Amino acid sequence: MSKKYKNRQRPQKRTISPLILLIGGGLLLIAAALFIAFGSGDGGGTPTLAVDQEVIDYGDVKLETNLTFAVKVTNTGDGTLRFREEPYIEVREGC
Repeated sequence: MSKKYKNRQRPQKRTISPLILLIGGGLLLIAAALFIAFGSGDGGGTPTLAVDQEVIDYGDVKLETNLTFAVKVTNTGDGTLRFREEPYIEVREGC
């Protein structure tokens, strides 16, 4: 080879810089975190459950007597109220 060709540099292949990949990955993670935090679609806010009566007192009742009552449940908060499980009422003796 002649000196003319030895001094020439080969054209470099264009590669994506690791810094660009790092910045792009970081932006993608931030976008995913924001989507998870604000993308739930419930309108934000905090739901608050309120019932019209805390205690229901029937007095003395014989064992195995069926009784019924109605309780009004409302959402007084500013967020959407969703139940993750079937709601239930706990009955305690003597309360």
